[in-house]
Amino acid sequence: MSERIVIIGAGEAGARAAMALRENGFTGSVTLIGDEPHLPYERPPLSKAVLNAVDDPAPAFILSEATLTEHDITLMRGTVVTAIDRAAHSVTTSDGAVLAYDRLLLATGARPRRLALPGADGVLYLRSFSDALALRSHLTPERRIVLIGGGFIGLELAAAARMRGCAVTVIEMAPRLLRRAVPEAIAAEVARRHAAEGVRLILGAGIEAIEAGAGGATIRLAQGETIACDGIIAGIGAIPETALAEAAGLAIDNGIKADEHLRTSDADIFAAGDCCSFPLALYGGRRVRLEAWRNAQDQGNHAARALLGASEPYAAVPWFWSDQYDATLQIAGLPDEGTQTVRRDLGEDCHMLLHLAPDNRLVAASAFGPNGRIAKDVRIAEMLIGRQARPSPADVANAGLPLKRLLNA
Repeated sequence: MSERIVIIGAGEAGARAAMALRENGFTGSVTLIGDEPHLPYERPPLSKAVLNAVDDPAPAFILSEATLTEHDITLMRGTVVTAIDRAAHSVTTSDGAVLAYDRLLLATGARPRRLALPGADGVLYLRSFSDALALRSHLTPERRIVLIGGGFIGLELAAAARMRGCAVTVIEMAPRLLRRAVPEAIAAEVARRHAAEGVRLILGAGIEAIEAGAGGATIRLAQGETIACDGIIAGIGAIPETALAEAAGLAIDNGIKADEHLRTSDADIFAAGDCCSFPLALYGGRRVRLEAWRNAQDQGNHAARALLGASEPYAAVPWFWSDQYDATLQIAGLPDEGTQTVRRDLGEDCHMLLHLAPDNRLVAASAFGPNGRIAKDVRIAEMLIGRQARPSPADVANAGLPLKRLLNA
């Protein structure tokens, strides 16, 4: 009997894994199960191209029907998996179907964190293409839109709303934007850009309640101010989808707990993407969970090889990006691992920050500006991070010394 691999979750990680299985020579059955009615599609465009499209937008598909057929991948759309039977090596779907597997990949992603506030029932969130279409219908000129949350998604949506002519206010509970993943100096640049575009930023502010009104709502801040608006969108983080794994008795630790090979506490079940946490050898085995397109893609590829018996640990350098207006924010590595930050000028009023550990090991790089100005240097820094390079602070600060020369050293 040929081997059977089932993948739960048809997003970036799951779809990439299905293709990578075939690319790595697997000839058994591959079944990809997704709970949405669409073919697998890219999520980054949802907060960017989909919202700002001139004509009616369509998903940016990862896999076409022709590709699925060509590579003999079975896609079950609009299908919810309700249970995993580890002893029987099978999964059950909401329509009662039972699918046997030899090995299983969980790529269940994450869901938006919901506001736990009085009156928050009408707040909008972004995760799916359907969500993006609903948001797009609200982002019309002159409408007053409030974004709750000053992280990546909240700020991308704020930029999209301004570009569509809305009056935009961003409310963030923390004292600054992007507190979780971005150095303070870079976050300040992002804040200045949004302010220059006419976005009102309210930082260090808690929300007491949301009161619905005729055609809109009023937000009451803990400090006493009230803000009238026509629509509210929340981007306050995501929660990993672990219910299936928990019900099956798999270990959970800020997501489905996976080892350096992306294997869960069950030897025949692996996890990839936003749903799982894993140790990064590059940072001393620190356990992380990364909600990032690149990570989902890389882990989908890696999980496919691991499902087929490969033994190399997952060691990709974390990389994040966020497009806002005509600028991009890029981060390679984990900035909070650094104890020293060095500024490097890139020309045309643009710079990047390089973050060094006590032994001068480069652990992260971050920059905000035009893609053409920062992308190449951030990419070279990413390669230096992966090689655990230890350049001197003077060298990385020297704009006259190409980073590529440090890479070749």
